[in-house]
Amino acid sequence: LKQVFNKDKTFRPKRKFEPGTQRFELHKRAQASLNSGVDLKAAVQLPSGEDVNDWVAVHVVDFFNRINLIYGTICEFCTERTCPVMSGGPKYEYRWQDDLKYKKPTALPAPQYMNLLMDWIEVQINNEDIFPTSVGKCKEEVL
Repeated sequence: LKQVFNKDKTFRPKRKFEPGTQRFELHKRAQASLNSGVDLKAAVQLPSGEDVNDWVAVHVVDFFNRINLIYGTICEFCTERTCPVMSGGPKYEYRWQDDLKYKKPTALPAPQYMNLLMDWIEVQINNEDIFPTSVGKCKEEVL
């Protein structure tokens, strides 16, 4: 049970964007637009002249960071005893399959499922083939 509540596993540090890069500037723009009360449809619209993959990557990482914070606030209340199944209500049960340890969809307690999920997402985000971090320097632009 110690592993489930391991602070290093539960509260993951935010992934940062390197200052001076284009993604850092896109992240600042996304944060500014989401915190200003503007229309969400306009906030997520691709800025003119920007690469759609960079824009999506910034939002995926931000979403992961926000979900991780939310999960961190509830994980102490959801133990293997209190949450023996990962479910989405009474009609939906989530099962884990990763083709490594879990070759077939496997029912797991919610904390174990969430730790595997968050680890998997973090591996995807840190995979340079999926989310390359070596993009060009940002253009000088006033937001």
